[in-house]
Amino acid sequence: MASLTKWDRLVRYVSAKDGNIRLGEPIVSDAKPDIDELARKGGLKVKVLEGPTPILAAPTGDEDEVKELLGPLTPKDVSIIRCTGLNYKTHILETGFDLPANPTLFTKPAQAVADTRQPVPIPALGQAQCDYEGELTIVIGKDCKNVSEADALEYVAGYVSSNDVSCRDWQMEKDKAGMMPQWSFSKSFDKYAPLGPCITSTKLLGDGSNLAMKVYVNGELRQDTNTSDLCFGVKKLVSFFSTGQTLVAGSLIMTGTPGGVGFGMKPPKWLKNGDEVVVDIEGIGKVVNTMKFE
Repeated sequence: MASLTKWDRLVRYVSAKDGNIRLGEPIVSDAKPDIDELARKGGLKVKVLEGPTPILAAPTGDEDEVKELLGPLTPKDVSIIRCTGLNYKTHILETGFDLPANPTLFTKPAQAVADTRQPVPIPALGQAQCDYEGELTIVIGKDCKNVSEADALEYVAGYVSSNDVSCRDWQMEKDKAGMMPQWSFSKSFDKYAPLGPCITSTKLLGDGSNLAMKVYVNGELRQDTNTSDLCFGVKKLVSFFSTGQTLVAGSLIMTGTPGGVGFGMKPPKWLKNGDEVVVDIEGIGKVVNTMKFE
């Protein structure tokens, strides 16, 4: 499989040298580094990357130091976010549904992209039933259409940890969502898709099929799974979602969330103002955000 990137991990950061925002590749020795923790401790060095897009960024030969870690992508880098409905087998079966024959698709706009360690603004109508969904997100690296599963990874640049922030009443309740549940409006507010801490390339993670994922709310473990439990894996999602439509380089595919969301608890545990959500995926790291009620 030919690599689409000239980097193994890509971060976006504020430079400790001059305060400018740049792209870089962390200089690390650990095979599974905690990029978030290294950045917060200070002294994280990177190889500076430059290019027309993050995917096409290449080393300049310079090194830099991270003052503040940002999300690896901005809304300008992302054309659209495709999202997958129920997609973890254990979670689907425990809810009483049969395993689906095909993935369920909904979308978020580019303006939902947000940085790690950035507060997520929760509008007034989203505050009553604010919820989290830890997800592995695919970063498309090259335009593609009608791709086979066998060739799917040729078009994947890498993966990022993400949180599909949601307001459940506007997703589920008939007086708000309508006669059928709807996803896009209830999940598409600004900064409702935080990403971090880096994009890890397929050179390191392959098809992303055996990665542990843990989600914490204020330090309490809420979601604990492995991507091996995905009903539709990375190759299937890229192939299916490219059927009849072009997946543009830089666009994202969120792969779905397992059980353990606040909505499924008895009674439900909704996010409150100031709550911190951490999504930690093996080989990628943590995206960390607090909820800020407007």
